[in-house]
Formats: sequence, structure tokens, C-alpha cells
Amino acid sequence: MAGLTPRLDIRALTPARWADFETVLGRSGQSGCWCMYWITDGSAAFRDGSKGGAGAENRGAFHNIVDNGPPPGLLGYVGDEPVGWVRILPRNTLPGLSRSRLFSTDLPTDGVWSISCFVIRAKWRRQGLTEQLARAAVRHARENGARAVEAYPTDTEARKSTSAVYLGLASTFRRLGFEEVQRKAPEKPMMRLFLT
Repeated sequence: MAGLTPRLDIRALTPARWADFETVLGRSGQSGCWCMYWITDGSAAFRDGSKGGAGAENRGAFHNIVDNGPPPGLLGYVGDEPVGWVRILPRNTLPGLSRSRLFSTDLPTDGVWSISCFVIRAKWRRQGLTEQLARAAVRHARENGARAVEAYPTDTEARKSTSAVYLGLASTFRRLGFEEVQRKAPEKPMMRLFLT
């Protein structure tokens, strides 16, 4: 089995798959985030929501998003085991990006979808699953009318760091044909794949 990249079965996150999402994010919901960071009104609201055990407010808020649809992202499975998550939605549904020091932009954003989070369960990391999830996210966005897909990866060539890899690595997105469209910090490019 060593050296083989598992093939992911990709499924949209629907209410019926909430337990699988919890399995991927773990009991803490990734330090209380529960994929709410780019949605909240500001960093103070995010921090407040992260309090109360395992991010109880963030968990409840994201559960409501899933219940009300449309699916806010995709889960990756190896067999029946949920192993990964990618968040993919129109950029304009993620207000935190517009307030971000790094990812606010004067570029057109109409029709742009955002890949704003990855989570891979620990035992499945470093096996090429992030790239499979990113490909699936691009397909999903295209099927739903996106004109471009945007990503906010860490460029480990610019800074020898693996911090914030929940946004993916620039090298992964380059392999998929994404182009850098903005860079406000050495290690944080904003990249787009143009679909039309």
C-alpha cells in the first residue's frame, strides 16, 4: 500500500453527511473553527464563537448552513471512511475575504468561487488527497456556473513554513493551472483558475 495514492470518492456535504464532516474535523472542529472563519462578521466574532467548549457557537452556525443548503463544500472518502474536506462556495458568501488584509482585492469577483479550507485527517496526510479535493472543488464550481475559482494557499518556496496549510499549498494549485493574481505577503499568494 505504501506509495499508492488512495482514490477519493467525492460527495457534497449535505445534512445526511454531517456526522462524516464531524469525523473529518474532529471533536474540536479544528480548534473551534468549524469552517466559520471566513463567514463571521469579524475576527472578534470568530473568537467569541470559538469559546464554549469545542467551538459550540461556530459548530451550531455551520450546522445551520449545512441544513439550509446549498452544500458548502465536499467530503472525500476512501471506501466508506470520510478522510477529507474542502470548502468551495462563491466568494461573495465569504465576507471575511473582503475584510482580509491579504485577500481583499480590487479585482472583479463576480462569478468567482473560493476554495477556502482543506482538512485531511492525520493518518491520510501527505498522500495527494488535497490535490484530489481541489480538482473536485473546481469541477463542482464549474458545474454550478463559476467563471473562475480562487485559492489562498501558502507558498512554502517563499517562506519555509507549513503554517496555514489548511488553505493548501501554492505548488498544488500551480499544478492544477492556477495563476497568481495578487500577493500582499511573501508567502500568501492569491491564485485563480479561469474557467471561461
